[in-house]
Parts: sequence; structure tokens; C-alpha cells
Amino acid sequence: MRTTLLNSNEWAQLEFSSADLGDARRGKRLVQVAFALVQCPSGTLTQAFPDWAELKAAYRLFSNPKVSHEKILASHCERTRQSCTEPGEYLLIEDTSELDYSSHLRCQGLGQIGNENGRGLLLHSTLVVQVNAWDLNHCPEVQVLGLAGQKCWTRIQESTGRKKETQRQRLGRARESQRWAEALNQMPPRPKGATWIYLADREADIYETFERCQHQQADFIVRAQCKRVLAEEDQSVFEAVAKARVLGSFEIDWRARPERTARVAKLEIRAVEVSLRGAYRPGGTKPALRLTAVEVREVDAPAGEEPIHWLLLTSLPAKRFVEARRLVARYAKRWVIEEFHNALKSGANVEKSELETAERLQALVAVLVVIAVRLLNTKLLARFDPERPVDAESFGPEAVQILTARFGEPAGGWKYASVLIAMARLGGFLARRGDGNPGWITIWRGWQRLMTMVDGLLSLEKKFAEIGTKRCG
Repeated sequence: MRTTLLNSNEWAQLEFSSADLGDARRGKRLVQVAFALVQCPSGTLTQAFPDWAELKAAYRLFSNPKVSHEKILASHCERTRQSCTEPGEYLLIEDTSELDYSSHLRCQGLGQIGNENGRGLLLHSTLVVQVNAWDLNHCPEVQVLGLAGQKCWTRIQESTGRKKETQRQRLGRARESQRWAEALNQMPPRPKGATWIYLADREADIYETFERCQHQQADFIVRAQCKRVLAEEDQSVFEAVAKARVLGSFEIDWRARPERTARVAKLEIRAVEVSLRGAYRPGGTKPALRLTAVEVREVDAPAGEEPIHWLLLTSLPAKRFVEARRLVARYAKRWVIEEFHNALKSGANVEKSELETAERLQALVAVLVVIAVRLLNTKLLARFDPERPVDAESFGPEAVQILTARFGEPAGGWKYASVLIAMARLGGFLARRGDGNPGWITIWRGWQRLMTMVDGLLSLEKKFAEIGTKRCG
């Protein structure tokens, strides 16, 4: 069941009421906390709970050792994994992000992040998006289903006096790199009619990633980092694909990044089937990997700009241009998980919390990531399915009533795009012709104001109902 535009109470019930926290009262409190946080996405409990008794109860919930990140998220992740058994194509996108709490000096149990001087948490997420359709440019239109898995942990400062490890010692112990594709081990058996494609950036270019995908019958598209040697030839995979013929070219709108300006980039695609030499692990050398290497290279890049260059390792076929083009378009959907991190940090304000232990922060993060998923999907649906009508009963008749009174009902009724723009306008978005799409801050600010208005309207309706009852009595 999609939870994107359910009203806040129904959403909180659906997402968190099944959490197994060892006591039904804790489960009920978790639903109340999630409801308050989605109403007031400030990242801090003090703003979400102005009443001291309610605030104290929320602190008590997150202080309980039985209320962990894993247990809070378990039911959400299980529902997402089960959704992947329905017919369709699903992209399982993985990435890691750092949550920075360096300024929260009183917080205990945080680990090192960034340049090792920062303090915070590491968050590794497996975000599932479903491909709803393909446009004429062979680009997929997607909808976020939720998280299939997530790991939140602290990195312990390593002792500088420890002796340097041998390769055997390093490979024989637990390593952070083992997180890649680990969530696939929790997926149910893949039924016929369901296609799973795992997507990850260069850090996931390790043998175990491909091994886990094969074991779970999931295809994969992983950007290459290592210059892996071919099993049967004395050259690397980079050298092999560079010699392949060009299958075709296409143009993309390249979004601005810190190191690159926005532009229309012309890209060429090459592809070649290769057999990669198996990796060494304690106990012997692993079998060779048979897969396809796809190179995407920008031609005629602007002066002073580094050309776009990807080498993708995949289990999918890429003999024809259309196959290779769609493969690259799927990989380009990695930006969805970057948007998820933006929603979590800029929208749900996850880094503003001031809880005093890492364990409590991790539990709070579990609630906020589900809130971020909800907002992300609202934004995507407004972009890819703007004309879908909004169910007023699910979204909340009071919210629809307020938006209509403020902006007037759009021609054709309220739809995903018009609701998102109206919420953003409440948050300060001007919605002029050249303003583009609203950002996370204005969307969340508008959502918060809308929920405050809804709360006020419901309070007034309740008060008038009480007055009417007294008069009738």
C-alpha cells in the first residue's frame, strides 16, 4: 500500500504500529511520536512536543534499550521487500551518508566521520524505487516504495599504534565494505515477473557485491573503481571496453555539482562482454565473473570541465544501443538516493537533534528516514505523475479545505503537482513561471504550516461541537 498522501495519523499507524518493541504501550507511543514528528519536521523533539509530559514520554521511549533503530524500521523494510515480489521492475539503490553531530558536544558514543575530526553516525541505505514507465528518450519514470534495509552505526577510532595488517588478516575480519548488497540477503525469493536491479557507485565495486546479487537472482549495475584484470587476457576491463566500437550517442541534462556546472552533455556508449579474474579470499581464489562492461564517455566537453566518464559493470545485456541506453538511464537514477539524503538532512533536519547518546539518535533516525521517504515520493510523484488526482479523504479533507480557501481549487481538481506547489507556497515558494521546482526547505516549511492550520481547524471544530452539545443539553 502506498503511504505518500495518507493523512499524518493514518501514515504513522501504517508505518509504525507493527513495530515489535516488546510492549504494546511502546508501540502506541512510537506511533504518537512519529505523528508529532511528521507534523513538525524540525528534527528536534522539543519543537515537536511543546507539552512537557509528552516530551518526557518521547525521551523515555528513545532511552529504552529495546527501542532500537533496527526494531523501529523492521516492519517498514519488510513491507517494502514484500512489495518487490509483485510483477514489475525494481531498482535497489544503495549509498552511504554521514550524519554530522560534531557540534553536539554532550552526545556520547559518536564515531569518527569525514576527516576523522568530525563526530557522528554512518547511515547505509537500500532504497527501492519501482519503474512505472519509460519515456521516448528511454528514461524510466520511477516511484519510491521505501527502504529494503538500512544500517546505522558508529565508526570506532582506530589505534594509531596497531601493527599494519596483512591482506589475509584484513580479509579475515569484519569490514565496513561488507555492508554493500548485504540487504539482499533479507529479500524474499524473487518470483517470476519481478525484476530486481541493484545500483551502486564505485565503493560497491567488490567481489562480494556481485556474488550476493547472483545468489539472490538480482541483476546489478555497479560503477567500476578497480582496474580489474581479465581472466583470459593480459589487460584490464578499462582497456578492453575502450577498444570496443561505439554503439551510439545521446544527450543528457547534467545537473550542477560542486565540481561541475550544469550543461547538456553529449555521451558516447561502448559495451563489451568480459570475464573478470576472480578475487583472492582466505581459502582460495574466487571463480571468474562473466559480465558486461559499459563505458559512457562525454565528447566535446566544455573547456575547463572534466568530461563525464563512467564504466559500469552489469549482468544485463548491452549488445544493442537501446539496451545500453536504458542501462545507463537506470544507473542515472542513483540521484534518487542523493535526493533521499537531502530530504533527510534539509527536510527532516536529522542533524539538528540534540539527544545525548548515539543509541538514542539512531532510534530517532529510524523514524525520520521514513518521514524522508514519504516526502521524497511526494516530490517524485508531482514530477513524474503530476496529473494523478489526490484522494481528499486519504490526504485529509481539512488540508484540502485549507489549500482551497488559500489558493482556490485548480481547474480539474487537486492533483499531485498542484498539491505540492500549494504546500511549497505556504513555505515561501513564489511559484513564478521561471522559478522551477520547489526545494526541500520550502516544501517542509509549507507542510509544517499546513499541519499547524489543520490542527487549529480541528481544534476549533471540536470546540464548536462541545459548545453545541452543551446548548442542546
